[in-house]
Amino acid sequence: QLQLVESGGDLVQPGGSLRLSCAASGGSLFNYAIGWFRQAPGKEREGVACSSGDGDETHHAESISGRFDLFKDNQKNTVDLELRDLKPDDAGVYFCAAKRYRSTTSYCSTRASQYDIWGQGTQVTVSS
Repeated sequence: QLQLVESGGDLVQPGGSLRLSCAASGGSLFNYAIGWFRQAPGKEREGVACSSGDGDETHHAESISGRFDLFKDNQKNTVDLELRDLKPDDAGVYFCAAKRYRSTTSYCSTRASQYDIWGQGTQVTVSS
């Protein structure tokens, strides 16, 4: 069974950057679509980016305005999320999640309901 562990969350000042990492074990990420999500207190979980298993398809949420980039490394079995120009509204717990689609490795979604394997999350705080 695939397991995911996030790391890299921290306290950062507005305008700062962070690189979050999602490390997988128990399976190859080539077979899984990966999504990154965030959840602020009292708010619903929001998808920010995703990558298909083969890396051919990626999506980014409009709300991040091009400030986040996703890097999937199937050799290292990791998926990193680089966050730039962070704003207080970007604060929350960031999760990575995985979904294995039976018929394709070239699809991903930023809808949380699509995913059935989740990490424990890593906290990002944006404050001066």
